[in-house]
Amino acid sequence: MLPYFPRKIAYRALTIYLASLGIISVLFFRYLMKPEFIVLGLVCVAAFFLFTSEWSKYWQVLSEKRFVRKVFTVAVIIRLVWVVFSYFYYQSVTGIPFEFGAADSTGYHGEAEAFALAPWNNAWEYYFGFGFHGFSDVGYPLYLTLVYKIFGPVIIIPRILKALMSAYMCVLAFRLCNRTFGEATARLAMIMFALMPNLIIYCGYHLKETEMLFLVVLFLERADHLIRSKDINLWTVLVPSLLALSMFFFRTVLGAAAAFSLATAVLFSQAPSMKKGLRRASLVGWGILCVLVAGGGTIMTELESYWEDRDENVSQKRFEQTSRGNQWAKYATGSVMAPMVFVLPFSTMVNVDEQYGQQEKNGGNYVRNFMGIFALLAVYEAIRRKKWRDFSLIGSFVIAYLGVVSLSGFSNSERFLLPGLPCLIMMWAYGITTLRPQTIKWVPYWSFVVLLMEVGWAYFKLGSRGLF
Repeated sequence: MLPYFPRKIAYRALTIYLASLGIISVLFFRYLMKPEFIVLGLVCVAAFFLFTSEWSKYWQVLSEKRFVRKVFTVAVIIRLVWVVFSYFYYQSVTGIPFEFGAADSTGYHGEAEAFALAPWNNAWEYYFGFGFHGFSDVGYPLYLTLVYKIFGPVIIIPRILKALMSAYMCVLAFRLCNRTFGEATARLAMIMFALMPNLIIYCGYHLKETEMLFLVVLFLERADHLIRSKDINLWTVLVPSLLALSMFFFRTVLGAAAAFSLATAVLFSQAPSMKKGLRRASLVGWGILCVLVAGGGTIMTELESYWEDRDENVSQKRFEQTSRGNQWAKYATGSVMAPMVFVLPFSTMVNVDEQYGQQEKNGGNYVRNFMGIFALLAVYEAIRRKKWRDFSLIGSFVIAYLGVVSLSGFSNSERFLLPGLPCLIMMWAYGITTLRPQTIKWVPYWSFVVLLMEVGWAYFKLGSRGLF
């Protein structure tokens, strides 16, 4: 087992990013990104790969308790620094302390600010009464309203809470990985969670994604604890069930993926506690009961509507993109995008259509592109080593969620793909720690594919708009 991220691969990843950025900047000089996005991308990529390599190697000697405390502290500091910096940066460049192209953010803030000064009945009636439009987007506004009622409508407070949640998510990921893959993989995964650019950047947004990711990782950790627990009681069953239910109030498909992953893990897990037929049967029965309860309500109706309208949604999304000048968007069908779901979204390294949010995350998305090979190797190694049953919880969740997104009109939308990122990071760590001479030889070939991927995506974005 390889207990750290090889320095050679880290340098290769940084080199490919520099090469991609250089080639794109020369070929499409007229659409060069703003300097701040170039610098941010360089910092994100260099920090992720170089620090992951160094820390995973030299922090091996630390005790488990000291290691977790050290990485958690680093994660908190990085996120708090970004929250404060981004607050004033957005204020200076957009005129308001919200990210580029803020729409949902300002809407969430406005609603929560209004309801914070009113009785709870007003918010309850609006979201579940006359203003009811479904469960899938009421969780975050209600949470934000609660925060504003406690601390007042101070914009930076929820972002500080996001930073703390995101940092603690690293600890939850360590616990989950430790039980699933072993301590070496867990340490590597925790470092990558702490340094992952997208997770850090979203702490500075007034969006629901950070809270949503926290619920995902907390659910997976508690569900794994349930499956492996020797003593199952009402509390150990109720907590993951409520967490899965809570996700329906953030994104319906996310809740469905959580329920599916728990059922899959219960059926296929080889944990000692699951070998008792009565215990497995009781948990499956609990799952069926939950489905039956949800089946008679609005949540099930929303799920059915999403599935029945999936083809229409894809067509509408592609039509909107085409009408805005993106003539090649019609080729991005589900059958084309689904095979690449572990690698998406592509990194945007050109300045087009004022997509500053995508350019801001160009470094983080590049990390996802390059690290995609290790997710694929993780799947291969799990099957080859006949351990896929033990990894069924994480694997079924990410495959179910990303599979649905790849068949929608948002298959390259970074925001919609984000909930799959925690599971992918854990898969990256497992893919790295199981590297062998027979598999590591594929990394140089993949590096060349990533280079073509980044340049090709820039060409696609500009060419589809007829800009050259």
